[in-house]
Amino acid sequence: MDTTGPFARLDLDRSRRIDLPEAIYCQSKTAEQCVAIVEDMLTSGADAVIATRATDEQQAALAALGPHAHEYTTLSWQHRKPTGRTVAVVAAGTSDLSVAAECQLTLEALGHGVKPITDVGVAGLQRLLDVLPDLDDADVIVSIAGMEGALPTVMAGLVAQPLIAVPTSVGYGAAFDGQTALASMMTSCAPGISVVNIDNGYGAACAAHRILRTLGR
Repeated sequence: MDTTGPFARLDLDRSRRIDLPEAIYCQSKTAEQCVAIVEDMLTSGADAVIATRATDEQQAALAALGPHAHEYTTLSWQHRKPTGRTVAVVAAGTSDLSVAAECQLTLEALGHGVKPITDVGVAGLQRLLDVLPDLDDADVIVSIAGMEGALPTVMAGLVAQPLIAVPTSVGYGAAFDGQTALASMMTSCAPGISVVNIDNGYGAACAAHRILRTLGR
């Protein structure tokens, strides 16, 4: 369906096709464009509406559109009904929280429960071991880490659930804006890890959703 004007053609049929709504990636858009797109989706009776990577200016403009959830640079409206499924979103450090928030809010908009766990990076392995019992009831785990990106490999040797790894751009020079963490996760010796792109909390949430929707079949 073509809507909104010359700068956007909204895919309002995407939820029916793949059970995932189109999201608004705000980066490089104007605040006015973001507002027009979200407003059109809300008034068109669209599914859950998710906007990611919004600047402060965009966030202020979008917040005026009505009741919404907001974490860091992600906003969402019209959340789906609860599915009864839970995803543990595990962040290695506080510096990874913006990516974790993008993942968490996307999952919540899609109707899933989220168990956030923060600051359990492998530099203090006892912190991760302490929270392992909290992961028992999670259906899927998203593991988020920057620097050397070791957290998902360690976790994949300790938990049985599907595990989605997210490298972040956190780290000093040789971290190369997340390239080191990405390479580390891609070459992990732990079997069965799925890896998404650098800082892609939204993509990790969508991958988790695709797994979760098969559990009831």
